[in-house]
Amino acid sequence: QARLVESGGGSVQAGGSLKLSCTVPLKPYSGRWVAWFRQPPGKEREGVAAIYTGARGGGPTYADSVKGRVTISQDNHNKTVYLLIDSLTPEDTAMYFCAASTLIQTIGTEIRPAEFDFWGQGTQVTVSP
Repeated sequence: QARLVESGGGSVQAGGSLKLSCTVPLKPYSGRWVAWFRQPPGKEREGVAAIYTGARGGGPTYADSVKGRVTISQDNHNKTVYLLIDSLTPEDTAMYFCAASTLIQTIGTEIRPAEFDFWGQGTQVTVSP
C-alpha cells in the first residue's frame, strides 16, 4: 500500500516558522483531499489543514486553532503538499502527519482522521520557549 512521506520537521524556537512537505505517491494524484494532522504527546490526533489536490484545487480548510498562522499549499507537478506554520509556540509541539483520502469528495468544517485512509509515518516538530 502506498504511503505518503513527510519531511521538514525539526526543533525550532518559539516565534519561528517551519515548512513541512508531504509527497503523495497515489495515482492519480489529483482529485482527492490531502490533509495535515498533528498529535501532541498524550493527546488525540487533530486535523490542522486540508486541500483538494490537482489543477481544480479546492479548500483549503483550516482548524480554528491554527487559522491565521498556517498555510497549506500544493505543487501539482511534484505531487507534494506543504504546510507552512508561522509564529510557532511550544503548544505546536507534536508529531505531524499527512494523509490522503479515497473516502470523501467533500469536507466539512472539521478535518476528521477517520475520513483519511492513506497516511505517512509523521515528522516531529518540537518548539522550545
